[in-house]
Amino acid sequence: MADKFTELSPKHTAFITEQHLFFVATASSDGRINLSPKGMDTLKIINPTRVIWLNLTGSGNETSVHVQEDGRMTIMFCSFDKNPLILRLYGTAKVIHSHDDEWEEMQQHFDSFTGSRQVFILDIDLVMTSCGFGIPFYEYSGERDTLTTWADKRGREGIETYWEEKNQISLDGKETKILKPS
Repeated sequence: MADKFTELSPKHTAFITEQHLFFVATASSDGRINLSPKGMDTLKIINPTRVIWLNLTGSGNETSVHVQEDGRMTIMFCSFDKNPLILRLYGTAKVIHSHDDEWEEMQQHFDSFTGSRQVFILDIDLVMTSCGFGIPFYEYSGERDTLTTWADKRGREGIETYWEEKNQISLDGKETKILKPS
């Protein structure tokens, strides 16, 4: 059975901090839905109704477009060990790009990554838990360093060149606004 809450409890917070993987889902009013797995130490709980997530450079940039157009975001956590549980955070998000005034303040919550691209602030309006009885057991064996190694080899200037080439337009042909306006 699903249980609904208006904010994160200490039990929810403890569960989230134990997870090594989470999923982010967004959509605009039309076009494709985006669902992405995320890892590393890129999600921080600010208070019972707010989390922030550091988005690292990747092949697409759908989440940014969706949040700028619509703001809806769902973050999901699953327990793959111990007690079964699924926890979802529903709310309205805001994107902070590296060229925005709030970037430095938001960036301070995270370790430094060459590929840091955006920070998303999610204001939570619903926390929902469900049983997770159908989720299989998986064993965590460590973080991959492939993404950070790739970004470090490119350097910050190379990452920004990658944004110009690969991250400016979404799958649905919409501007991501990742580059600083001229």
